[in-house]
Amino acid sequence: MKNSGRFSFAISFVGALFCFLLFGNTAIFAEVKLARLFSDHIVLQRQKTIPVWGWANQNESVTVTLAGQNKQTQADASGKFTVEFAPLEAGGPFELKVAAKSGNLTVKDVLIGEVWLCSGQSNMEWTVKQSDNFASERKNADFPQIRHFFVEHNVEIEPQIDLKSGEWKASSPETVGDFTAVGFFFAREVYQKLKIPIGLVHSSWGGSQIEGWISKDGMLASDELDTYGQNLPKNWAEADAMLERNVKKITLGDANLNPTSADEKKYTEADYDFSKWHRGSPMWQWDWQGIWAWRGNGLMARKVEIPPNFVGQETILGLAESYSYNEIYINGKQIFAGILKGKREIIVPKNSWKTGENRIVVKMNKTIEPEWFGLGLQGSADDVFVKTKDEKIPLAKENWHLMPSFAEPHSYAHSSNNVGTAIYNGMIAPLVPFALRGVLWYQGETNAGRAFQYRKTFPLMIEDWRKKWNDDFFFYFVQLSSFGANQSSNDGSNWAELREAQTMTLKLPKTGMAVTTDIGNPFDVHPTNKQDVGKRLAANALKQTFGQEIPFSSPLLEAVKFENGKAFVSFKFVYEGLRVKDKFGYLKGFEIAGADKVFYYAKAEIAGDKVIVDSEKVKNPVAVRYAWSDAPVDANLFNSIGFPASPFRTDDWLGITTGNKFQ
Repeated sequence: MKNSGRFSFAISFVGALFCFLLFGNTAIFAEVKLARLFSDHIVLQRQKTIPVWGWANQNESVTVTLAGQNKQTQADASGKFTVEFAPLEAGGPFELKVAAKSGNLTVKDVLIGEVWLCSGQSNMEWTVKQSDNFASERKNADFPQIRHFFVEHNVEIEPQIDLKSGEWKASSPETVGDFTAVGFFFAREVYQKLKIPIGLVHSSWGGSQIEGWISKDGMLASDELDTYGQNLPKNWAEADAMLERNVKKITLGDANLNPTSADEKKYTEADYDFSKWHRGSPMWQWDWQGIWAWRGNGLMARKVEIPPNFVGQETILGLAESYSYNEIYINGKQIFAGILKGKREIIVPKNSWKTGENRIVVKMNKTIEPEWFGLGLQGSADDVFVKTKDEKIPLAKENWHLMPSFAEPHSYAHSSNNVGTAIYNGMIAPLVPFALRGVLWYQGETNAGRAFQYRKTFPLMIEDWRKKWNDDFFFYFVQLSSFGANQSSNDGSNWAELREAQTMTLKLPKTGMAVTTDIGNPFDVHPTNKQDVGKRLAANALKQTFGQEIPFSSPLLEAVKFENGKAFVSFKFVYEGLRVKDKFGYLKGFEIAGADKVFYYAKAEIAGDKVIVDSEKVKNPVAVRYAWSDAPVDANLFNSIGFPASPFRTDDWLGITTGNKFQ
């Protein structure tokens, strides 16, 4: 037994060495695998070279087989291997097989057909089950050759080589509810015409801005975003620090201020002046009110006029829903501290109010559930009030003041809009160079405040992706729908300027646009008629991509001529003529202006492929605008196939978004 210790040490050493070789150097014992996209039920692009890639051991020989083609290659020093198969025609099912010393694998039920990348923000992310007539659409969803791959939300500081999750699903009544609605209705329309398998790679993120979808290389190659690209953070700590400075600038007015706990204790005092805090609504997430990705504590405050009869009786303060610890102060006195789940109605003791101006301060701790929500109230705005048995004062209007608690522990959610390029890195880079026919894009709402800059950033993104793929693929996009106010041109419109930027992007080759102002909802940024959106995109593809002789476009401005106090506006894509969609039979939505740049609503009538516009108030017109508002719900000019005319203006006068830049 004298050498037992030495023997045990030897055994331990060998075991440790084995573990190191097994787990400490994965390149030695890696099992061959393909990129996440290459999984059962995949659709591969027909009529194009098909790249397939994955990972094996360093320098390992790998054989990949598809539809009778055998490709041999060798993994590089990082273990990555890539093969390219010669173009195939539509068909299947096939098997994609990989063989190597480190293992074999088989991808089953492979189809060859048409592949489209569906991307953008929430209106692309919107699912079939959230759209009109889901019960009937579900019954009409048995299309096993239409397949959908959902890319999970992910942001990264550096480009990623593979996705963390995802699988292909064939369309059926059981699965279609989770498909992108715009993508599915597009695919169904195209499939019913071509009878060719269609794959939808769905990579979108609600609320995302276009700058998040552009690569660093794309930014550096652009005069518009090169400075931003040069100063991108190197890690999330740097990104959080940059965001903290931005949030401080928005809320404190100075990125360099550092409030102490003593400073923040004063926030609830009766005479504290919170009027310089960030103005906002108490409802929904602070993220969408300029305080992006804040995850910590904060306060919201407002003044309210209280009538004499409220003072001497017990009242109720309604604060909607917020599952978090709250402290509530009225005129500096704490009247509640604790957690209430669900719709909250707090009893306010009599004599807590005074006649006239009162102050309400609500300190909210980090949201418990849902944790991702951040600060802000949930539920209905109708549930924010102060009331007696007989009288109610609404409190949900946007005259609240918001302030994060910087002196208390906090963090920033790593979400879509913290850093430019981050969505590209996590959700697009891993898809390159997967063969595609084209892209379907629905985005722009979040960029409306920078609409003038979108004239450059939107084409930049398209060209960036095409360069990354080394493929001048088709790119079809949805013009912003109708949401918000129906203001006049004299007020200006972010959304109209964004639509203009989208229309200008049609100058790029192999692009197309679906106009949707007629099927929007001025009260909801997410219109639920996604069927017509898909059909209008499909019309572009069926004509421009697949060569069918069909009408495919909305009327677009071609030219304007001013004569005898009238404007003669001509259009492209009228087909069998322009139409008025109105039970009274007359056009609406036109405005006209003279050299003074003051617009007046105008009379308009169709004359062949032209519209004649005039107004008694403008003797010598120099500019015409149509549907120039956030929600041009009265615009009613269509072509013979029922597609609405795209909003336009004939002038190039300074807009309200000129000068607004991404930072």
